[in-house]
Amino acid sequence: MVRAAVLPAVGSPLELTEIDLPEPGPGQVRVKLAAAGVCHSDLSLSNGTMRVPTPCVLGHEGAGTVLAVGEGVDHVAPGDGVVLNWAPSCGSCHHCMIGEVWLCSSALSGAANIHARGADGRELHPGLNVAAFAEETVVAANCVLPVPDGVPLTDAALLGCAVLTGWGAVHHSARVREGESVAVYGVGGVGLATLQAARIAGAGPIIAVDVSPEKEELARAAGATGFVLASETTAKEIRKLTEGRGADVAIECVGRASTIRTAWESTRRGGRTTVVGIGGKDQQVTFNALELFHWGRTLSGCVYGNSDPAADLPVLAEHIRAGRLDLSALVTEHIGLDGIPAAFENMLAGKGGRALVVF
Repeated sequence: MVRAAVLPAVGSPLELTEIDLPEPGPGQVRVKLAAAGVCHSDLSLSNGTMRVPTPCVLGHEGAGTVLAVGEGVDHVAPGDGVVLNWAPSCGSCHHCMIGEVWLCSSALSGAANIHARGADGRELHPGLNVAAFAEETVVAANCVLPVPDGVPLTDAALLGCAVLTGWGAVHHSARVREGESVAVYGVGGVGLATLQAARIAGAGPIIAVDVSPEKEELARAAGATGFVLASETTAKEIRKLTEGRGADVAIECVGRASTIRTAWESTRRGGRTTVVGIGGKDQQVTFNALELFHWGRTLSGCVYGNSDPAADLPVLAEHIRAGRLDLSALVTEHIGLDGIPAAFENMLAGKGGRALVVF
């Protein structure tokens, strides 16, 4: 029995309870969690913006130590540090075959599996595949990747979602070039990772946008050279900071229709707008045909940073070891499992960066 945060049903409060976790079967790995990040996607699962089978154990951004492996697992062994990969690619669907592993058709198929049982015997699902809001978890072998050398295990949890997403939004989706101006909307965990990635790419100016003035210090520490408090004049203010043109690239990390529209309006003619934030079906964004033609902007979605974790983790590790990427700077509070509901409330209130559950 291990302690876990269980979502009994959409819209219900999390339950901190003990669950009966089975030993790993063939092709599975048991991991003792060192840390798990509290991501906005977990909040989206709890309120129904994203749908997965319930009841389930939430948490998808984590790292820990392998306790045991099932038959056929040979790329990790007991004692190894691993990063959890919540969206593993199957390697054989159309998207995987053309190199778009982040769009794998089977990436979330494991969410329907029976992961564990509650103390009352009810069947529990693994949220986004990995059920990281627990002291231990059992996952498919393709859901774990070795922690790169030189990366602290607790910090490595952030590589599982926020950092890969922010890095990929800059380097894979928007393809930011040195000297280009970048506006980043939303200074949470993903936004802070995006700002660091833009700085590493040599972008400038780098402008952070948020509803909270308290986020300015965090944003500037991550690489922002300017900060704009979100308002009806945000796009105009960004144009003022970019010689009247607008940003070459705008990256939206909020998932709100009004923010997506503002990000698009703040992008220069011919610029690129990348949407990272996950919004609900009720968030409708509208454009007229003439403005689409006239502005010539590109608007694109971005799933998991359009990243291939196996290929990107070694690159990120090199930046971490060289001191260019600071994982700890994304974290504004360390909590236990019982602190997750408050972390959700802080997200809704626009407070802080990443909350990290430390076991």
